[in-house]
Amino acid sequence: MMHRARKRFGQNFLQDSGVIYSIVAAINPSENMHVIEIGPGLGALTRPLLSNLDHLDLLEIDRDLVAYWNQENLKGLNVIEGDALKFDFLEWATTRPANSGLCKVVGNLPYNISSPLLFHLVSAAQVIDEQVFMLQAEVVERMVSKAGGSEFSRLSVMLQARYDMELVLEVPPEAFDPQPKVNSAVVRMIPRQDFNLSDAQWRALEKVVAAAFSQRRKMLRTNLSVFADRLTLSETELKARAQDIPVERYIEWAKILAT
Repeated sequence: MMHRARKRFGQNFLQDSGVIYSIVAAINPSENMHVIEIGPGLGALTRPLLSNLDHLDLLEIDRDLVAYWNQENLKGLNVIEGDALKFDFLEWATTRPANSGLCKVVGNLPYNISSPLLFHLVSAAQVIDEQVFMLQAEVVERMVSKAGGSEFSRLSVMLQARYDMELVLEVPPEAFDPQPKVNSAVVRMIPRQDFNLSDAQWRALEKVVAAAFSQRRKMLRTNLSVFADRLTLSETELKARAQDIPVERYIEWAKILAT
């Protein structure tokens, strides 16, 4: 199929067979798994995944690619036309067949929507076993960065509060057509088993983390002043900056603010 990559959909098609093999190995598909691939493109991951699965759902926004995959008429393939940012992953995960195995969301994500999509997926984390995504390398670095590191950010705290994450693979621009102007990386995200925040506590976490990182160079004495009457910060914390505070401390603050 001749399909010109569309900039507005952030399309860059993976073509390096070694990288493809490594990503499929990381996903580790088996027959009865419940898997959805976001943005299959021309099928670099789709075809090897389907050869190991009984059933594969594809979520694609590009009508031309939806038509292409429907015409392929591959056994076990279900094509869903839709926007990943609006798709109900919770409903998808909970309506799986009774005998299905692990539930996984995978894909080479469009880099222009990666952060909002990751936050959108949090709403279904309680019913998803694993997510394996290719993303812009600098985004993955922020996702897995630890407190004290220069890349530690709002994204780091919010995603680490909900997932255990690891960088699986680094991918150069040459692995794609057209070549992106940035490096890419593959990340594995497994929802934390010890996650116990209520909806109110999660919203409180969003607020306190957003406030803490609102002015990265300023001390928390300034950035968290709005919460000063409810949070008892130590002298060390008052002089610290947002990137110096570990995820678990932010979670403690969220639980206090939500009471």
